[in-house]
Amino acid sequence: MSGSGPGDRRRRAVAVLAGASAMAVMAAGAAACSGGPDGADAVKLTLSPAGGGGGAALQPDSPIAVHAHRGTIANVTVAGGAAPMEGDLSADRTRWRSRWTLEPGATYTVGATAIGKDGRTRTITDRFTTAKVAQTNAVKVEAPFGKETVGVGMPIIVHFNRAVQDRRAVEQALEVRSDKTVEGAWRWFGDKEVVFRPRQYWPAQTNVTFQAHLSGVRTGGDVYGGKNTALGFKIGDSHVSTAGEDSHKMVVKINGKKARTIPTSMGRGGARMFTTTNGVHLTMDKRDPTVMTSGWMGVGPGSAGYYSLTVYKAVQISDSGEYVHSAPWSVGAQGSENVSHGCINISPSNAAWFYKMSQRGDPVTVTGTSRELEPENGWGYWQIGWTEWVKGSAMGRSVSTAPHLDAATLSAQKQQRDAKKQAEKQRAEGN
Repeated sequence: MSGSGPGDRRRRAVAVLAGASAMAVMAAGAAACSGGPDGADAVKLTLSPAGGGGGAALQPDSPIAVHAHRGTIANVTVAGGAAPMEGDLSADRTRWRSRWTLEPGATYTVGATAIGKDGRTRTITDRFTTAKVAQTNAVKVEAPFGKETVGVGMPIIVHFNRAVQDRRAVEQALEVRSDKTVEGAWRWFGDKEVVFRPRQYWPAQTNVTFQAHLSGVRTGGDVYGGKNTALGFKIGDSHVSTAGEDSHKMVVKINGKKARTIPTSMGRGGARMFTTTNGVHLTMDKRDPTVMTSGWMGVGPGSAGYYSLTVYKAVQISDSGEYVHSAPWSVGAQGSENVSHGCINISPSNAAWFYKMSQRGDPVTVTGTSRELEPENGWGYWQIGWTEWVKGSAMGRSVSTAPHLDAATLSAQKQQRDAKKQAEKQRAEGN
């Protein structure tokens, strides 16, 4: 927000009511403190930043906990840091714990209030500081872009500029939420890239948010995550295409209904390089026009077999030079014969329609060829079966994109549902 500076942000406070998601950003720099009056029913509060003491700054990945003895937590207030962060409140409202790591080199003031069995309240406050970090691991989201409308197959692709040693800690800090709940999982490709995809294609017209709560996460040794990253994107209409080598046609379905059957000419074969890759591709980019040459197969100008073509309405589907594109020179073969160098040739009118419709992340499945698409060839991630995909997660499990609810909120919701059922039962018995 314009007009606000670091001082304003440090003065900002967040109030948290018991029974709702606990929201806070905190850092620690002292041993645990506690407070409470004497008496068998008097509440006692404990605020315990882990590690450190004597005013020394703590590492930003130190957890923060609030514990109410002989009572329940009523609220938590936090001042400091660049943004609020969630915490988890236990079902019995006696314990609160920070969910994410803390901002390095920051000072925070935290207060907590609890209600005792005797009905009296007690509040404690403390001031904490986190240590500065010398080395950070910057993150970049390759896809999708913020506010982009994408296809139902779209993955979330995250790159790091340094090797990640503690993949589990990093993965725990990555959060995907959507307004239509799906099951998904992260998978690591090497030590600098991690990719999220759902178990099945995203539902059409789904709003998705991605947050990387990496500031203060130790990615390995003395290296910590850089700035937190957040973006939102939207899943558009479902565009799913299937192109058969033997049938010489591509069937395009929009939201499950057949929209067009397009005559095609695919890779002529005879060599691996001229064979269209088989399997589930995703559209990655659109270019109009683009210049295609034989340089990708090591054939330069002046050599036999060299070509250089300006191609229009080209939709990229792999990193190995494959596109769905306009090919007026092969219209006579489209629908009956495969004559291309590996691309999916279609007529100019069909290419214009397909190009206009395409979103990044639309699935294009090729069937019937002898060359299998590699999972890391472009965005070939759907080539990996779900069980195998989940094995690549540092957590070893899938996650849900449903909104996060703490134990106290879940417990309250269950009590409300139980009370509603009981009331309905009583009304039915009364009738």
